Amino acid sequence: MSLSLFRPQTPYLYLTVPLMVLTAFFALPLLWAVGISLQDYSQDLYHPTWAGLSNYQRLFSTPGFWKSLGCTAWFVLGVLPPMVCLPLGLAVLMNGTLRGMTLFRLVLYLPVITSMVVVGIAWKWLLADNGLINYGLSQLHLGPVPWLTSPDLAMWSIIMVVVWKGSAYYAMMYLAHLQSLPNELYQAAEIDGASFWQKHWHITLPHLQPTIAMVATICTIAGVKVFTELVVMTKGGPIGSTHSLVYFIYDAAFEQLDLSLACAAGLVLMGMLLALSLIQLRLKHSANTASESTAN
Repeated sequence: MSLSLFRPQTPYLYLTVPLMVLTAFFALPLLWAVGISLQDYSQDLYHPTWAGLSNYQRLFSTPGFWKSLGCTAWFVLGVLPPMVCLPLGLAVLMNGTLRGMTLFRLVLYLPVITSMVVVGIAWKWLLADNGLINYGLSQLHLGPVPWLTSPDLAMWSIIMVVVWKGSAYYAMMYLAHLQSLPNELYQAAEIDGASFWQKHWHITLPHLQPTIAMVATICTIAGVKVFTELVVMTKGGPIGSTHSLVYFIYDAAFEQLDLSLACAAGLVLMGMLLALSLIQLRLKHSANTASESTAN
């Protein structure tokens, strides 16, 4: 093989196509969105005027923006603890060698590969005021529960559905790391008289710190971007109790045709996601350092 193939500029040639794709589908739309957010389309949609930062001032003075930000934060805080803890328990269970474990893993993972639209429609039917779940409750004389029509329960109902659908996805992340742990550590702990909980507290959790940090950050980012579940199940209601930040952007752009406000909100959302990604990198580095020190 000719050595001319290994010239210094050769790696950059392989990066040409990915860089073109990133430029076409990320950089240029981002610059376009920045330009739209700095203009005023209220007078003429085809001939906007320069607005500067007034759209951002209008965004931060809009009560709907802060309400949607609060709903998003409430959703993230509600979904994060079960999404971190429940998959960890499932991973420990799936790491066993019981009969039928392969079938159990398959059945458990089915909700993950099912479309969120299909899941949302099915659960909307189950949680309806006259749905199957309320029918069962009425047979037990517990009365119907307004799962999706009460402002106090709607968000919790959606959180329950999201946790049900996504737990197996994060459990597989934990399971992949669990299976890389040497079994000798658990055997040595058993010889020392450690109980089931002591083994997982002193061995499993310290070694899973990087994975726990990654799962928490990915779940947080996904929670900030929540949209499909809300559209399918509640359409942002009742009384705006499930009106997330992404739903606010959708409503501003496609319902109110306020492109400047939507782009400004979208860029604020991008800044939040960028900050969360930087936090994830920092947590991953810290968790890796702690895990290495524990192993040593």
